[in-house]
Amino acid sequence: MPNRTLITGGLVVTAADELHADVLIEDGRIAALATHGSAAATAWTADRTIDASGKYVIPGGVDVHTHMELPFGGTAASDTFETGTRAAAWGGTTTIVDFAVQSVGQALREGLDTWYAKADGNCAIDYGFHMILSDVNEGTLKEMDLLVEEGITSFKLFMAYPGVFYSDDGRILRAMQRSAHNGGLIMMHAENGIAIDVLVEQALARGESDPRHHGEVRKVLLEAEATHRAIALARVAGAPLYVVHVSAEEAVAELAAARDKGLPVFGETCPQYLFLSTDNLAEPDFQGAKYVCSTPLRPREHQAALWRGLRTNDLQVVSTDHCPFCFRGQKELGRGDFSKIPNGLPGVENRMDLLHQAVLDGHISRRRWIEIACATPARMFGLYPKKGTIAPGADADIVLYDPHAEQVISAETHHMNVDYSAYEGRRITGRVDTVLSRGELVIDRREFVGRPGHGAFVPRATCQYL
Repeated sequence: MPNRTLITGGLVVTAADELHADVLIEDGRIAALATHGSAAATAWTADRTIDASGKYVIPGGVDVHTHMELPFGGTAASDTFETGTRAAAWGGTTTIVDFAVQSVGQALREGLDTWYAKADGNCAIDYGFHMILSDVNEGTLKEMDLLVEEGITSFKLFMAYPGVFYSDDGRILRAMQRSAHNGGLIMMHAENGIAIDVLVEQALARGESDPRHHGEVRKVLLEAEATHRAIALARVAGAPLYVVHVSAEEAVAELAAARDKGLPVFGETCPQYLFLSTDNLAEPDFQGAKYVCSTPLRPREHQAALWRGLRTNDLQVVSTDHCPFCFRGQKELGRGDFSKIPNGLPGVENRMDLLHQAVLDGHISRRRWIEIACATPARMFGLYPKKGTIAPGADADIVLYDPHAEQVISAETHHMNVDYSAYEGRRITGRVDTVLSRGELVIDRREFVGRPGHGAFVPRATCQYL
């Protein structure tokens, strides 16, 4: 690898600033920035120079919600850590934080070691882990402290999926109390799973088995109620809370009300809720199964509230919840029973492009794009300023982004290991041209030159908003 790389002539865009600057990279880190054409920039020498004229020079994306190789519903997510991180790089993402799973009856360590083994030596980009808590007890509460010391500083709990990941309010409270003590951040899947299961049973008994009923039984009010309850439990515990994949206006309102009180409550949404809707779930001939995820897609009118939440900072992060299942052989497991369709959508490759389109469509500003996709996720999960920005000392995770290139999103051309695209046929403007991870080229002018094993595990500090 060349020791010194110089990126010249581009517009550097971070969450804080936009400037025409050259970027000097040394030993995998950003050494300096200087105005293009200035005496400082002209004096620099490098082993390799990359011309970024006409392009944005942006920090690599940080996707803090992915599920590679996740076992779910009798099958497993179709992207491995190798295929999934390669696809992430193609989409301009240079760091993922995936979810290690504790199974009921298992120690956290056992689950975490399983995920370390899946990822080790296979990733094209850097990665970290959150820990899913499926079994809160005295032993696992103590283990939480040890994991925080190890750089696994966030823990996900589920108010949904009884019999699989579900925790009752008492267990949630105990985990939150522990995180208040050890500095960890509780991430919450906020849906009332007990009530949803009743509605699923009733819908199937009425013969309502199509994919669209997946969205109809997972009511907006049951997401809002669970969000409200999670906030109340976090207040009782004196703990911060991060609500994942917020999909509905009423849930955003709960977060906004909590934040107006000054509570350390945060929210994430995903591109599928911003760009897709129940219209997709209702597609005929079982095509709607492609769009089954939880929380579910909502009627289109919820999108305005999500965009508003991103502008007002009541929602701080856009992640993908990338959890791909092929239509053939996986999604099809739910033919005749929507409750058996594996929950999840592919998207790790599409997030940066879709959000750039949102800039062009006037939903968010250019800097806000970088804030919600790079800087804030890095800060939220203890990776900043190593990740999420372009500044001296930061890892040289850099994307050259062509804001004028046009593309059509399609399964024919994407790199995710899944047989359909959730955004098939969508025309967008903007495309990743070149990607560096710690100064090493992963994508070089639209050609993959990375390798499995380049990506390293990144231990994380605690949330930097507390």
